[in-house]
Amino acid sequence: MNQITILGCGRWASFHAWYQIEKLHNDVTMWGRIGDNYFAQLMQTKKNGYITMPDSLRYSTDLQSSLDFADTIIIAISAQGMQELSRNIGQCCPENKTFILCMKGIDQNTGERLSQILAKNIDKSNHVCVWVGPGHIEELTAGHPNMMVMAGDDKATVRRLIKMFESPLITFLREEDLLGVEVGSAAKNVMGIAAGILDGLGQSSLKGALMARGCYEVSLLIEKMGGNRMTAFGMSHLGDFEATLFSKNSHNRRYGEEFIKDNLSDDIGTAEGVGTAKALHRLAEKYGIVMPITNTIYSVLYDNGDKKNIINNLFEITKHKEFDYE
Repeated sequence: MNQITILGCGRWASFHAWYQIEKLHNDVTMWGRIGDNYFAQLMQTKKNGYITMPDSLRYSTDLQSSLDFADTIIIAISAQGMQELSRNIGQCCPENKTFILCMKGIDQNTGERLSQILAKNIDKSNHVCVWVGPGHIEELTAGHPNMMVMAGDDKATVRRLIKMFESPLITFLREEDLLGVEVGSAAKNVMGIAAGILDGLGQSSLKGALMARGCYEVSLLIEKMGGNRMTAFGMSHLGDFEATLFSKNSHNRRYGEEFIKDNLSDDIGTAEGVGTAKALHRLAEKYGIVMPITNTIYSVLYDNGDKKNIINNLFEITKHKEFDYE
């Protein structure tokens, strides 16, 4: 039995707590903020709209004691909250811990990857890994097997975590391109919004084009940033992208569909891809990459872009050939 701390109390944090206890039989503490109504409700009812939490799960609002509880720390919060949480973690001065980011996003104000944000705030004796890939809570908790990907700043640590977390429910692929994994998994949420927009417009057949062109523009950005462009065609982006495009359970896809119909409601909330669209737009400008799909989603979300011509804008290609190898 291993001791695991989960930082976060949302749907993915609750899944990871459930998975660690029910499938891996680990000892788990879940941390949430004081005054967080969602966390208070979870502690009181032991369930949310997705999962009934195991009785053995511990709950804590003390970040220091939660970090002290385990050497393996899973973080599953909103990506745009990573700056603040990382500073708070740094103030607790953890050493020789392994942090696993089970979230997808890029900081919308700085363009930093989540692992960069955490690493700059904590001691160098700690390791930072990411665990991403296709999967929906509803299907995982129903017992549908899945494959995901793990990457990190240390190969041996990634191998140890895969051995520690693998089960008949989830198998893992190891990826050495941490940058590509993070950028690709974050970009998937923006593409998910685009897929929902196509569904809302009754143009679902264009999702094939969306998949092909979306992966291509993301691969260009990954390469320009110093990663391996082929990572975009792996599990962290394309694999997750495909699961999102065609799933009724995808929050980002649903957000895009309701957005284009002018039917957003409080129960939908803000999708992770909204903030990431701003971050990717910033990175595309910084690195001089033409990203029509990303820029179109940014435009309609933030600049009152033209919804009537959104399909033409999504697939605008400045050079009329499929790939630019020059």
